[in-house]
Amino acid sequence: MQVKMYTCGPSTYQQAHVGNYRTFLFEDVFQRYLEFLGYKVERVMTLTDVEDKAISQAAKENLTVEELTARNEKVFFKDFDLLKIKRPNYPIRASRAVDQAVKLISKLIEKGIAYWYIYKGEKNVYFDSLRFEGFGKLAHLDMAKWPKKKRRFHKDTYPGTPWNQGDFVLWHGCSQKDFCIDTIIGKGRPAWNIQDAAIVTKHLGFSVDVACGGIDNLVRHHDYTLAVSESVSGEQFSRYWLHGGHLLVDEKKMSKSKGNVYFINDLVAKGFSGAHLRFFLIYGEYRKKLNFTWQKLSEANRRLDCFRGMVNELLRTKPQIQLVKQEALCNNLISDFTAYMDDDLDVKAAFDCLYENISKLYERRQTLSAEDIKNVEENLGRINTVLQFIF
Repeated sequence: MQVKMYTCGPSTYQQAHVGNYRTFLFEDVFQRYLEFLGYKVERVMTLTDVEDKAISQAAKENLTVEELTARNEKVFFKDFDLLKIKRPNYPIRASRAVDQAVKLISKLIEKGIAYWYIYKGEKNVYFDSLRFEGFGKLAHLDMAKWPKKKRRFHKDTYPGTPWNQGDFVLWHGCSQKDFCIDTIIGKGRPAWNIQDAAIVTKHLGFSVDVACGGIDNLVRHHDYTLAVSESVSGEQFSRYWLHGGHLLVDEKKMSKSKGNVYFINDLVAKGFSGAHLRFFLIYGEYRKKLNFTWQKLSEANRRLDCFRGMVNELLRTKPQIQLVKQEALCNNLISDFTAYMDDDLDVKAAFDCLYENISKLYERRQTLSAEDIKNVEENLGRINTVLQFIF
């Protein structure tokens, strides 16, 4: 059975930080677990390479937008390889889906859901939020509080968590600005608010099985993507939505002003391996906040190292005459793992149970037969297709 999966990727105007990778890792575990269960996953990841911030940052560094975003994208996928995150079938830059964005905008204008409006001398396109029934349903917005007076929001993104109560921009008209694309609707560029809808519908169609992202995506972003797609097609955009919780640093949100933003290369420089980082970032309930401290990272990795040590010694055990049949305990490795993973991807409980089962087998290793050891190795191999840190 095939699963269509849409996951939000990075904004490549800057390097992704460790908190971003917590989201990408829970999505990776989810994809791998679906494949573990026998599903074939077709996944698209959106790469935001055309937006206000990218144009501004490129100008600061005296680079083209392409040079800036390609550089950061290269680092991003290098980190993917280090953390053993599976690359998606379609990692698509927004700049490669402008044609689809234009098609969607044209359809929305034709339906009277989007409209042209001149702002600061440029002819932009805006989405009329009140023309889409059920707008804000993902974030459970109280539309009774929506302002009666027409308001428009012109930027790609806005800081913070408050909702922009008004119409959002779909197309930035341009005449002299950087990254000005000549299209059938005129010169301009697609706004961030339509980019994901364009990428997903171009490569997976107008309906996917599951959509994922960080909890921040519940503020504006995913409701915008949903509204654009469903307004055009009339189909349900996604059957399921999964959102990962924040990574905090010493119980505080990461921010440049606090000086507590860390990148993968910062942690590697401290001596932590990709397996250590992967384990720490997925060892918890993905929907809840995870607190990063150097002490917690070290404690988690000592636990992983201990586990891997038991596994290595267990698998090197020379078979003895079997005194106690261990078949049930060996088989529990898979059944217990799936029981916890089926409970909303509870990786922490799944690993803790696995740790306990391996500890029992380790204590009884002198009673194991060659068949028992082979069974353990095969079951751990299957589990590791999801976890990716056992061996």
